[in-house]
Amino acid sequence: MSRQSNRTTDSKKMNSELFTLTYGALVTQLCKDYENDEEVNKQLDKMGYNIGVRLIEDFLARSSIGRCQDFRETADVIAKSAFKTYLGITPSVTNWSPAGDEFSLILENNPLVDFVELPDTHSTLIYSNLLCGVLRGALEMVQMAVDVRFVQDTLRGDNVTEIRMKFIKRIEENLPAGDE
Repeated sequence: MSRQSNRTTDSKKMNSELFTLTYGALVTQLCKDYENDEEVNKQLDKMGYNIGVRLIEDFLARSSIGRCQDFRETADVIAKSAFKTYLGITPSVTNWSPAGDEFSLILENNPLVDFVELPDTHSTLIYSNLLCGVLRGALEMVQMAVDVRFVQDTLRGDNVTEIRMKFIKRIEENLPAGDE
């Protein structure tokens, strides 16, 4: 019985490593296809946004979580449920702004950067920028406009990876005339 359990763990680790390596190949190809890091960063954000737009439905179906009442609750759901479900990690939610409209997600371990070293020629590349797009796209689908950006990155020599999220506005649903 425990042998079966080990296979499940090994399978999850193998899937995670395969994802990490596949993501690395994607970033490498983008670096070859585009002339500069800023364009690669934009493409990663755009890809992440499109993933987030689709991923939110899966997340809501799996988690049975209802509508969050405020941005603090949203932050907890992102950290404790979404990251855990899809990346197997639980970032810390910290550095709240006094207004309560901005916070940081601190990732002690970013699984996307396993086996990665940034070459000096890509000093402005935000390797995990896909995550910013995923968060922005998913939250937009639940009527929250947010700004998401990397502040610190272990690939750049920082101790942790920090993603900063700022609430911009609640998006009002625009219903066609007569559908109110």
